[in-house]
Amino acid sequence: MVTPDLPKFRTYAYGKNARQRLDAYWRAPVKSARAKPGPAVLLLHGGYWIEGDKRDWKYVARRLAGDGFTVFAADYRLAGPHAVWPAQRDDALAALRFVKKNAKRWNVDPGRIAVVGSSAGGMLATQLGTYGEGAKQVRGVVALSPVNNPYLAFRQGEAPDASSRQAKLRRAVVDLLGCVPGAVPGTEDDDLCWGRADDADAAVHASAGDAPMLLMHAAGDFVPVTHSTELASALRAAGVAATVRTVAGNGHGTAQLGDPGVYSRILAFLRARTR
Repeated sequence: MVTPDLPKFRTYAYGKNARQRLDAYWRAPVKSARAKPGPAVLLLHGGYWIEGDKRDWKYVARRLAGDGFTVFAADYRLAGPHAVWPAQRDDALAALRFVKKNAKRWNVDPGRIAVVGSSAGGMLATQLGTYGEGAKQVRGVVALSPVNNPYLAFRQGEAPDASSRQAKLRRAVVDLLGCVPGAVPGTEDDDLCWGRADDADAAVHASAGDAPMLLMHAAGDFVPVTHSTELASALRAAGVAATVRTVAGNGHGTAQLGDPGVYSRILAFLRARTR
């Protein structure tokens, strides 16, 4: 049996919290020539903001490394009393800054970094692409089943026909925000809660300086495509390229990669954006 040519691998701390860690996957540069710095991809895992791990991306990370990218899969603080929004976005931004600051270590071009996220991580990916001038932070965003509007997910989770996963997502939104939107109307706490909910909606941040995006959902996804059509409309109105694709089935997040055309589409987008 031939042993696969696996990329180099190492875990780094990008902050002091135990969850502020990222795994790097990279290929050693060609020794016979001075290799030109190459592109990189930051991967953000899903898990309702309350669970999940960077190792969920291991297979995809190795595959992307084999296709010419240096890859970083990051953990972030999970939602709860000690890490309410925007702690998760802060961590994603900190991971990105760490990669850029240390880019020479892996022969990465800090101006050629894209981000890929799944579900809750997809929401964080679209936040990186829209918060501030997103295009200055990342060259492009791929988001699989992104929960781009947590308040929309909160509402969908209380519908009579909501699935168990939608109900779980509704509860997770409360953990993320650290409050229940509309629970105490007319109070400072309610104003704070609505402020967090608005800030967690990527469409609110859409502007001309944002990164182009590829947003993907399955036809039967429990996070419906409306989460991405709303964001795409806001991006296009600002003059930013945004593509929304729906694939067959009910695969959520990285489960969409079971469709043979999904990885190819993602790879083509990443290569085009990080040239």
